[in-house]
Amino acid sequence: MRRIAISVAASTMTLSLAGCGVLNATGNGADASPSKGDDVTVGLLLPEKTNSRYDKFDYPIIKDKVAELTGKKGTVEYANANADASRQAAQLQKMIDEKVDVILLDAVDSHSVAAEVKKATDAGIPVIAYDRLAEGPIDAYVSFDNELVGEVQGRTLLQALGSGSDSSDKIVMMNGSPTDPNAKQFKEGALSELNGKVTIAETYDTDGWKPENAEANMTKAINAVGKNNIAAVYSANDGMAGGVIKALKAAGVTSLPPVTGQDAELDAVQRIVAGEQYMSVYKPYPDEAEAAAEMAVAKVQGKDIQFDALTQDKVDSPTTKAIPSKLIQPTALTKSNIKSTVVADGIYTVGDICTAVYKAACAAAGLK
Repeated sequence: MRRIAISVAASTMTLSLAGCGVLNATGNGADASPSKGDDVTVGLLLPEKTNSRYDKFDYPIIKDKVAELTGKKGTVEYANANADASRQAAQLQKMIDEKVDVILLDAVDSHSVAAEVKKATDAGIPVIAYDRLAEGPIDAYVSFDNELVGEVQGRTLLQALGSGSDSSDKIVMMNGSPTDPNAKQFKEGALSELNGKVTIAETYDTDGWKPENAEANMTKAINAVGKNNIAAVYSANDGMAGGVIKALKAAGVTSLPPVTGQDAELDAVQRIVAGEQYMSVYKPYPDEAEAAAEMAVAKVQGKDIQFDALTQDKVDSPTTKAIPSKLIQPTALTKSNIKSTVVADGIYTVGDICTAVYKAACAAAGLK
C-alpha cells in the first residue's frame, strides 16, 4: 500500500500544475464542467475526542481552507462520533438526508461504515476517506503513510535502546484499536523494524485507542514481564503512551524505559521535554487537512485535473482497488527537533510547551 516515490512525484506535479495556473482550472480541455459553484457544503465526520487533534487542528483547518477555496461561500458541517460507530453511522445518514455535496469521513469502524458509504454514493454524494481508510465505494483517500509511521516508531525505539541492545531485550507493544485499519499498518511497520532485534514479550490491541485501556493492559504486562525487565514500550499513539507511563509510575518504576507515541499532542511533547516519553510522530496536519479540503472542493466542482494531481497515489481497501490517494510523509519527533517541527510549523508556541512545570526541562532542551 506504499507508494513513496509516486507520492513525491504527486507533490512535484501539484506544484508544477499550480505554477502553470492549471489548479485553478474550472472546466476547459480535459477538465470536466463544474457541477457545483462556490456554495459547496462539505460534510466532515471525525471519529473521537480523546485525541485533541481533531477539534483543535483538523476541523478548523479544513473549515478555513474550504472558505478560502470558495470565496467564503463554502461551508463545513461537522460531527464528531466520540468513538461510537453507531453514532457515526447516524451522523453520516443525517448528512445524506441533508444532501451535503461531499463527505470527508474519518471512520470509527472502517468495516461497519461500508453500508453507509454505499448509501452516500447511491445518493450521488462523493465520499473521501480522511486519515483512516474506510471500506465501501469511497472516491478518494488522504492520509499519512501509515506503514512508514510504524517503521519510524520502531526504528527510533531501537535507537533509544542504543548499541548495547540485543534480541533478548523485552518489548511491550501497545497497538491501536482493532477496528482501525491504520492500527494494523502501524503495527506491521513497527514489526518490520523490531522483529529479530528485540523480544516482543507482550502485545495488546487497545479497544478504542483509549488511554485507560492502555493503562490497564500495561499493568497486565508489568505483572507478566516484571517491572524491571521491560526494556521499552511501543505505544502506537500519544494518548496511550500517557496511559502506559501512568501504569509504569504506579508500579514504582522510577527510571522509565523509552516509550513511543504518535500525533505530537501537547501533553506528549511536554513529556518528551521532561524525559518521560522518548518520541512521538509528527504528522503535519495542515498538509493533510488542506489536501482533504482541496480534494473535496475539486471533486464537487468537477475540476478533474486538480483532483487527479492531488491523488497520484493508489491504495487498496478490502472492498475497493486502486483508490485515488494522497499519502503524506511523517517525521520522528524527539527532544532534539521540537523547535524545527511543531514550533516551526506553528502547531505550538514555546510558551504553550514550556509552562511553569516544564521551564527547567525546556531550558535544558534549548527551548526558549
